[in-house]
Amino acid sequence: MRVAYIRVSTVEQNEDRQIKAMEHLGIERYFIEKVSAKDTNRPKLVDLLEFVREGDTIYIKDFSRLARSTKDLLYIVEQLDGKNIKLISLKENLDTSTSTGKLMLTMIGAIYEFERANILERQREGIVIAKENGKYKGRKKIEYPSNWAEVYGKWKTREVNGSEAMEKLGLKRNTFYKLLKEYGEGEN
Repeated sequence: MRVAYIRVSTVEQNEDRQIKAMEHLGIERYFIEKVSAKDTNRPKLVDLLEFVREGDTIYIKDFSRLARSTKDLLYIVEQLDGKNIKLISLKENLDTSTSTGKLMLTMIGAIYEFERANILERQREGIVIAKENGKYKGRKKIEYPSNWAEVYGKWKTREVNGSEAMEKLGLKRNTFYKLLKEYGEGEN
């Protein structure tokens, strides 16, 4: 069976480019998720690894879609090899079932990991310079909604639960609880 694993890091990103790249391959099942690749504990990746059987082929756009670290990439490939499942990366044009493919996979994985570390290092350096120049202030402070006091009072007396309060305030879960913490510290 031909299956595809497609991943983007955030909800705002679009997976269409990856899907389009695989249109000509006759993919029978897609596993698509919008989540960071910081580890291998991703719902659709776990589903994919449980779903595939001996003789199946998994297609990915590139190895960075599968894992961020060489260690995770090699771990996933080792699991697939143990089940006799082929992994083909379109961008790198590699088949991990060959000895050359395995060698190149290790090298490419290390390069991706190195590239990611460099990006993060440059970002941190840029933030330090921007702070020194007074141009970086961090994230903007979240303003309390105009109806905060009213909804907070109802939440505090349990007239509404957290979900209802979030809906009335138009806030996401993390923002709501962050504001609760700040507001609670201000009361003390």
